[in-house]
Amino acid sequence: MASIKTRARANGEFSYTVVWREGGKRDDPERGETFDDETSAKRFCDLVNGHGQRTPPGWVKGVGFVEEPEPEVAPTELFEAYASRYIDLLTGIQSGTRSNYRKMLERHLEPWFAGLSVRQGPGGIGQDEIKQWVNDLEAGRPGPHHPPTIKRKPFAAKTIRNLHGLLYGILQATVTAEPPLRSTNPCVHTRLPEDSSIADEQVFLEREEYVILRSCMDSDSVDLIDALAGTGLRWSELTALQPRDLTLHGARPTLRVQRAWKRIDGGKEMGPPKTKKSRRTIVLSPYLVELFKRRCKGKDPQDHVFTAPEGGPWDSGGFYHARWKPALDTAAKAGLTKRPRIHDLRHSHASWLIARKVPLPAIQARLGHESITTTVDRYGHLLAELDADIIAAVEWSMTPAASLAA
Repeated sequence: MASIKTRARANGEFSYTVVWREGGKRDDPERGETFDDETSAKRFCDLVNGHGQRTPPGWVKGVGFVEEPEPEVAPTELFEAYASRYIDLLTGIQSGTRSNYRKMLERHLEPWFAGLSVRQGPGGIGQDEIKQWVNDLEAGRPGPHHPPTIKRKPFAAKTIRNLHGLLYGILQATVTAEPPLRSTNPCVHTRLPEDSSIADEQVFLEREEYVILRSCMDSDSVDLIDALAGTGLRWSELTALQPRDLTLHGARPTLRVQRAWKRIDGGKEMGPPKTKKSRRTIVLSPYLVELFKRRCKGKDPQDHVFTAPEGGPWDSGGFYHARWKPALDTAAKAGLTKRPRIHDLRHSHASWLIARKVPLPAIQARLGHESITTTVDRYGHLLAELDADIIAAVEWSMTPAASLAA
């Protein structure tokens, strides 16, 4: 064990020398360090003992602790390079998803973490950097590497969770790498904001409300929104629809969803639907059968069923500004108090099915949800409309004398 020897100097003051054997064994070399005050000597003595009878790292005899230079960071371990490679090597994702990840990285992660290492230790990303990033996103503050003039707006809790999920995946790859760059993922203990918004993200139109909106649409768009509301298809699925996907004659007219538009860098491309369950067949009502017959008349099997006035498939942004937004403004003057998004026609379709007592598993299949949990989470609250039917069913089951036909 290190110990302190006190000696009196000629001027009457005392010196304090910490002595120990480097390594702690009897035959190890003896070391000593002298201090002018006892407090400093005791602190150093504790350090020697704490490091197994060895000189504390960074200590220079007669000088004290010297600041170690920050380790040089390998270019491939800088956040921007490592994260970009992580996204490039992801498997099992579609090109549109990869493109979205690159945008998220460039716009919402790199301005905070550029220049930092993904390796654990000095100069690396730690919990404090991640917490500051989350707080900045929530408050709408720019990152350290944003241009001075940039203005940002506060992000919703869901958006922050999505961005945090991407960062988590990037840093988790450093934990599972061979050899590992980190022992733990600093994202694990981040407390993320809760969604405190008052407004419901989803808008459900009653049938009468849909009639108001429909009456305000330009005539070249009515069939398109009728098809969205009548099938529950996503915009990307319906606008990719081709005549060969439709079976319009026979006892069971159907529509087969087998392609959809995907966003990629600089545009969009045709690809498979969103998930495996999204590749589905749905039945069509007589009204929709006549609509699709009208839209497919004179078209080749691989043409688009719905096209913009200038030709080619509709673009969501163009449709929104040229048709949807003006219709909403007109509908508001006509008494429509809700302002739905185009995607809310899909939600409204589901609510109409629930109102007619269609079981949730059938709705899941029609909408192409990967899990029944998604269907329940999004539309389960609408089942309150069936409370009377549930009460009647329970009452019947608890009344043995009730008729089986009731």
